[in-house]
Amino acid sequence: MPTVATQIEEILASDKAIHVRAPRGTALNCKGWIQEAALRMLLNNLDPEVAERPLDLVVYGGIGKAARNWSCLKAIVKCLLNLSDEETLLIQSGKPVGVLATHPDAPRVLLANSNLVPRWATWEVFRELDRKGLIMFGQMTAGS
Repeated sequence: MPTVATQIEEILASDKAIHVRAPRGTALNCKGWIQEAALRMLLNNLDPEVAERPLDLVVYGGIGKAARNWSCLKAIVKCLLNLSDEETLLIQSGKPVGVLATHPDAPRVLLANSNLVPRWATWEVFRELDRKGLIMFGQMTAGS
């Protein structure tokens, strides 16, 4: 298994699905421990010993994903590595959509998964949006 730094570099450099493992120990990879905790939880969800289908980003339940796709996972990891203690990362259905200037007591990450207004909240619409890469199903906790 590669070192933690090498593992994170491999995630950021890879253009394909790879096996990942969460960093362990006391070394900080992010700019703060709150960001580090989010990074470690995200990557732990995709550890082959934990995830249902890690190469498909499926954590559990057949379709519960940690990120929309590998490109979005890489973008989330990169954002977490660079996120300061006065910023909040916004994630929408497994894709980072913004970083806001906030303050140290604000949440470091806010996310919303699979949000559709009632008229379009059907499996048919969801599956079409999923095929287009516009949404993902995070189950209850997979995308969290």
